[in-house]
Amino acid sequence: MTADTAGAAEMRGALIRLRHTTGLPMAFGGLLETEHRHLRISELNGHRTNALQALAVSSGNGLGGKAVALARPCAVTDYSVSRQISHEYDAAVAAEGIRSVVVVRVVVRRRVRGVLYGALRTAQPLGDRTLTAVVDAARDVEQALVVREEARSLLAAAREPGASGAAWEEIREAHGALRALAPRIADPQLRTELLEACGRLAGAVSAERSSCDVELTPREVDVLACVALGATNAVTGERLGLRPETVKGYLRSAMRKLGAHTRLEAVVAARRAGLLP
Repeated sequence: MTADTAGAAEMRGALIRLRHTTGLPMAFGGLLETEHRHLRISELNGHRTNALQALAVSSGNGLGGKAVALARPCAVTDYSVSRQISHEYDAAVAAEGIRSVVVVRVVVRRRVRGVLYGALRTAQPLGDRTLTAVVDAARDVEQALVVREEARSLLAAAREPGASGAAWEEIREAHGALRALAPRIADPQLRTELLEACGRLAGAVSAERSSCDVELTPREVDVLACVALGATNAVTGERLGLRPETVKGYLRSAMRKLGAHTRLEAVVAARRAGLLP
């Protein structure tokens, strides 16, 4: 799956969740085309026509372009007659029959990566609840893009020959952070892909896995990943959203499976087994 395809998939999922949450009749959005330096509407949900499909949005133009230029969410109650925006895209908007529109930017590492719209086919104000839902949907896309890019960069770093000890420590810290983040990701497909990437990262550290055939649960690996960074049970629980007693249970189980008597022995054994980087 390419980065562009992955980004489109995240946008598509966010639009579905947005409509389900708000009841909006339509949601749409698109990502930045780096080769052309403009945004293109690529994902539509609840549409009646294809008038907005592949529409290129330039900074400053229309409602989406205004949101990009002003670096904040923007909304209009009746698109076609609004004096707050320019009207380069009126024909496409009218063909789709939408009137009340809100748009939020998708920003990753301070760079605009896309825009996400919610729309009504009637001219009425979109309340705070709807605006918050659109903002949350955009944040979901941002988080998903960050996670994918971080996992991809870590895998690339792990495959670099001659990586320094400091570089490996950074990779291990990021691996622990990604595993702690995974349970909080709403999209099950993305969560699965992230955990698979973490597994590949762990396996990339050593060319060969040890002969011991140890199988740990995802939560046991999560706990060991935190312990490997020196986190206490209390801190591990905070990162993973678990009670300290639950952390202790997972740690004891992992130690038993790995034949370890201490936390450090468990981490070393997990690394030898290719379960941790």
